[in-house]
Amino acid sequence: MPATQVPWTSPEHVSEVYDGPPRNIESLNNLKFDERLQPKQYSIAGTHPASKILITDVQIIEATGKNPYHGDVLIVGPRFAHVGEVPGKADLLRNPRVRVFYGHGRTLIPGLGDAHTHLSWNGGDLGRLGELGVEEHTLLTARSARCYLDSGYTMCFGAASAKKRLDVVVRDAINMGDIPGPRYLANSQEIARRDGDLVPGITAYADGPEEMRSVVREHAELGVDQVKLSMSGESITEIRDAEDCYFSNEETKACVDEAHKQGIRLCAHARARDSVRQCIDHGVEVIYHASYIDEESMDLLEEKKSQHVVAPALNWLVATLYEASAFGYATATAEKAGYKKELEAAIRGLREMHRRGIVVLPGGDYGFAWTPHGTYARELEHFTKLLGFTAHEAIIAATYGVAKLFMRSHEMGQIKPGNYADCVIVDGDPLKDITILQNHGKLDIIIMNGRVHKAGRKELFVPSTSDVYDIQQIRREIEEVEIKAPMQKAY
Repeated sequence: MPATQVPWTSPEHVSEVYDGPPRNIESLNNLKFDERLQPKQYSIAGTHPASKILITDVQIIEATGKNPYHGDVLIVGPRFAHVGEVPGKADLLRNPRVRVFYGHGRTLIPGLGDAHTHLSWNGGDLGRLGELGVEEHTLLTARSARCYLDSGYTMCFGAASAKKRLDVVVRDAINMGDIPGPRYLANSQEIARRDGDLVPGITAYADGPEEMRSVVREHAELGVDQVKLSMSGESITEIRDAEDCYFSNEETKACVDEAHKQGIRLCAHARARDSVRQCIDHGVEVIYHASYIDEESMDLLEEKKSQHVVAPALNWLVATLYEASAFGYATATAEKAGYKKELEAAIRGLREMHRRGIVVLPGGDYGFAWTPHGTYARELEHFTKLLGFTAHEAIIAATYGVAKLFMRSHEMGQIKPGNYADCVIVDGDPLKDITILQNHGKLDIIIMNGRVHKAGRKELFVPSTSDVYDIQQIRREIEEVEIKAPMQKAY
């Protein structure tokens, strides 16, 4: 049987190799959540409306699907004013009130986004997070928020908080301009049955439809933007298998109904076949993992693909299987627990989703010991190497795709006039090497809401037409004296 006729569920199935224009723009354009569930339109304080930033001589990746092109960009206040050609550029260059960055041919991309964020995870023993004092835990969570921004991430969708109000408090502090961090949609503790929890100290418990409604209402009253259901197991626990679903149809239906009554959406830890199916049947908008989706559910998800996104958290599977040995979880143990089987099943399913135009977004459980904060862009490498995304498609998913998840794609996630000025100048071409986005030393300038978050001393250098000056050498020498802050401390 030819490879193209082998069912996608078979280990022998071979997916096509694609290297053309981005395919995921159309499916993202068609993604449409219920308007009644629109999160609050948060704004971030602190950008003076008259501030101006001129960026010259950059290769612009808009994340609209358009090929990169050379141009200039003007930012006025918190938004892009002109992209490509900037009227009155000569006058702006002479104006001392305009901050000028000379791109020297570097690449400008929109700020990146993560669809599965845990700001309050500590990079260590999650089981003991419940014991951590709220004051220390708040500082830890704020540090994680800054780490995302330091890594070029300007949008994060909260996937569960270790304490009830941590996400909400840090979100509000970011919006008030009190602390640096990405645009954030907050969650609370993940909701689990008492016989289905994954990490007891950071879980909100409920059994049966009515108690689950009550906990969803409690979360909504805290001011969260979405709620998280912990529906399936996780093999590393050794007592909750990833193929087991702990929610009943009645419980999932009740959670969805109550959350929608409260005007908020849902996301779910759903590795098992039955948990994925319940998400599709009852309307859980964001499906995390979806590792063991079957053919019937795949067909149904394709029918409803304008209403759901899948965020697989691939780096968790890869790192747990191959990189956790240094932390006491050997590859042989992970393979015995089922992680190799799950990774292979997940790759087959996610490649098929991408082929069918189902929206798959990066974002991935960072904050565990072997998935530390600051390594978020590894997910984009996995999308290209494992799921068949082109580098352009991966960047679009991480920018415009996460803006669609925020239900704010009209003003976020793409470099175009009128959008919020969230962008990164990269020293290199991520379309040729997506892994460059993992190198913080190559993320030369980070701008969010029209404010400069990061720009080294080398950016003060004004280009000269003289051949005496070696711009790249001067930039390297300046960079050598800069102190690099660590991405994550050991807590």
